[in-house]
Amino acid sequence: MSETRVHLSKTEPAAYHALDAFSKTVGEICRDNGIDDRLKELVMIHCSQLNGCAYCARVHVDRALAAGVDVDTLTQLPAWRESGVFTERECAALELAEAFTFIAEEGISDEVYNRVGAVFTEKEYAALSWACVSINAFNRIVVAGRYAVPPRTPQTQGVEVRA
Repeated sequence: MSETRVHLSKTEPAAYHALDAFSKTVGEICRDNGIDDRLKELVMIHCSQLNGCAYCARVHVDRALAAGVDVDTLTQLPAWRESGVFTERECAALELAEAFTFIAEEGISDEVYNRVGAVFTEKEYAALSWACVSINAFNRIVVAGRYAVPPRTPQTQGVEVRA
């Protein structure tokens, strides 16, 4: 993947800054509506994994670790349905993340909507939905631009790089 791609955040920074501001607003909405950083970051990582976005997965793994998510939980995220480490709220949020990421397949089905809605309040559901919209937008920008995800050196461990 050595070809050069248009780097949308550099070529049209105003649009990127608007998306970044939107993302910050979504973070505030999450906090204001009972979605803690741990839960939000699990959703962000899972969407990024599903979209094949290594860059965003790395950024949000770092943030998840800072929010207190342990390595065991992170390693089980791709297999959350078979794992016993996730709470009912986390499972519902991860199911919603999958529905939003693959929304073109069947939308948000009544089954998913009802299961998730039984666990979250309307405000929590809305906050998580906006979080999914936000990260899916970033994933598309990064994947389309093939943003580099170089191996970490001891000097860059845990250092977040902004797109």
